[in-house]
Amino acid sequence: MGMFAGTPFDRPPHCAVCERLESECVCPPPVEKRTPPEKQSVRLNLERRKGGRLITTVRGLRDEGTHLADVLTLLKSTCGAGGTLQEDVVEIQGDQRERIAAALTAKKYRVRIQ
Repeated sequence: MGMFAGTPFDRPPHCAVCERLESECVCPPPVEKRTPPEKQSVRLNLERRKGGRLITTVRGLRDEGTHLADVLTLLKSTCGAGGTLQEDVVEIQGDQRERIAAALTAKKYRVRIQ
């Protein structure tokens, strides 16, 4: 008898829609819904952290799937700076407001610099 015998980890995975085994499932994959960039308003802020470091924050983006990670990758490569995701906020090192605004405007986001 295994460690996971009788638990959900012991049973093969089933489809949530048709209740068949995942290997036998014929359901179409779920459609990923994303809000188009034209309908998202983004706010750029400059914050000062301890030690006097500057951080540019991007707020107002909707977290839909891997959307925020994709935007973070775009902004980090555009600015040539490091960055991270903190909950629903994208943070980029340094004062990068103009570069971020240009990159997001090119992707058709509505941008407000504060």
